[in-house]
Amino acid sequence: MHTIATDPNSIVLAGDFMDWGNNKVGQLRDLLLAAAGVMAIAAVLTAWWRTKSWVGTLVAFLLAALVLWGIANMNVLKTKVGSEVDDADAATVVQVTGAATARPENGLV
Repeated sequence: MHTIATDPNSIVLAGDFMDWGNNKVGQLRDLLLAAAGVMAIAAVLTAWWRTKSWVGTLVAFLLAALVLWGIANMNVLKTKVGSEVDDADAATVVQVTGAATARPENGLV
């Protein structure tokens, strides 16, 4: 435990507090990833218990692995979705070069 100096000439910065917060967020992320792993194992075992089928168990295993990969790689998924949305916005640029005129055959007179 850190103690704050009582000297009035000393300066206490928020660096220790930020490090503590970042450390706790990292620990919480690790805990949630471990809990998701335990739930994935339970889902695969439940699939085997209910179906007694290799196909059902394999599908449950693959789905659990996909979900765990998604949870562990959220930053990769976040940047990938953002770049694809940005690319789609750039591809849908429409440029109008002349004035639109009404055509009588379309009933827009």
